[in-house]
Amino acid sequence: MGFSNAQIMELFGLQPKLAPQTRLAVVSELLLLGLDADSTLRALQKSPEVLRMTAQQLRHRADYLWRLDLGEENLQQVVSHCPTIFTLSLKKIDAVVRVFKEKCIFTADQVTEILHRYSNVLLEEPHDLEYKFQYVHFRMGVKHKAVVKSGLFRTPIAEVKNRHIFLERLGIYQTPDKKGQTQIVNPKLKEIVGVSERDFLAKIAHSSLEEFEVFKKLLAREEGEGDQDIASEETDSASEREGKRSDSEEGN
Repeated sequence: MGFSNAQIMELFGLQPKLAPQTRLAVVSELLLLGLDADSTLRALQKSPEVLRMTAQQLRHRADYLWRLDLGEENLQQVVSHCPTIFTLSLKKIDAVVRVFKEKCIFTADQVTEILHRYSNVLLEEPHDLEYKFQYVHFRMGVKHKAVVKSGLFRTPIAEVKNRHIFLERLGIYQTPDKKGQTQIVNPKLKEIVGVSERDFLAKIAHSSLEEFEVFKKLLAREEGEGDQDIASEETDSASEREGKRSDSEEGN
């Protein structure tokens, strides 16, 4: 199989109580996908729970991913980076794919590229992915093609919002109008979310880390107060309805 003695020792150190034939079946399936010994060992070290799956379960997951047109090389990379996908139900994987196709309206090729670039999306909740896309598409005015290549789906939504609103307050970013036009040239999404915080502040925001940290605290306070206002309005509305109901009952 191409494993060194040291690698075999490491392999048997994962899930040590597992039957040898079960371990061998899983390793064989991963090798059949085209992974070499090093990649197989790294994948199992990342997600040792994969060893507890049956060969048939692994085959079903791999077949499903093949049907998404990932291609052999892309599939190998996805499995290497995110072997946990094998432990997901087909229903969960399908839910993520459907959100991208039906809710976000990505093309089939774009969905394939997203899964290749950001295999971690399969571990996320579909509604969270939809919200993240809607935020940059409608709030920031970013087109589908730019979203795919931006690094968005490896960036937490809180960080996306922090960076975007920070630029907005600085006058560096504008939401496009209905015609897709702005009075300034907006930085590209990949320049906002696809870079380190240091590069974002130095090259795009032209601000210090201290300024950004203060802003994030103020924004969190604003959003917290907004949530409290909404909760208060809902409570007042409920109290008002209850009062009207009591008056009606007394009148009867």
